[in-house]
Amino acid sequence: MRTRRSMAVLAALTMAGVGAVVAAPTPAGAATAAVACPTGWGSLAKTAADADTGSLTDIRTGQHDCYDRMVFDVPTAGTTPIGYTVHYVDAFIQDPSGIRIPVSGGAILEILVSAPSYDLETGTATYPGRGGQPLPGVNLTGYRTFRDAKFGASFEGVTQVGLGVRARLPFRVTQLSDRLVIDVAHTW
Repeated sequence: MRTRRSMAVLAALTMAGVGAVVAAPTPAGAATAAVACPTGWGSLAKTAADADTGSLTDIRTGQHDCYDRMVFDVPTAGTTPIGYTVHYVDAFIQDPSGIRIPVSGGAILEILVSAPSYDLETGTATYPGRGGQPLPGVNLTGYRTFRDAKFGASFEGVTQVGLGVRARLPFRVTQLSDRLVIDVAHTW
């Protein structure tokens, strides 16, 4: 049961434009906590200049209260920023073959990361992705926003992934020293 105070807080947050407010599950009789979800990420393309980085070693995902997350691990990147382009596309087209790869969902985010899935010096694979196939080790069952994830290619130092999402939703991209993080919001 919500108290008058919690109802007033929810109303104030909503009117202030904080965005979606999600009530967290609590034990019976305890006060209900609210999570304010960030807004303003937008759904337009996001890019950062290519940089001389290391190789991709893993792609993993996670679920959060307000968004689903995909992480590209590039541990040898060090202090050099990881170049990327993340944008919505009408169809996921494998680079450079031009083959259309089906990706489930209401919208498709194409993610291009300036990190090959192979060692540049030896050509040895550092990530086991295969063109047109689901991402190895990624299970999106139960995710609120993510629907499908397919490996496109790793060509000329750039790795390509197609991420199927429920709808064209806002997203953000965060660069860390050894990874690239893409968050896609559950709602506007």
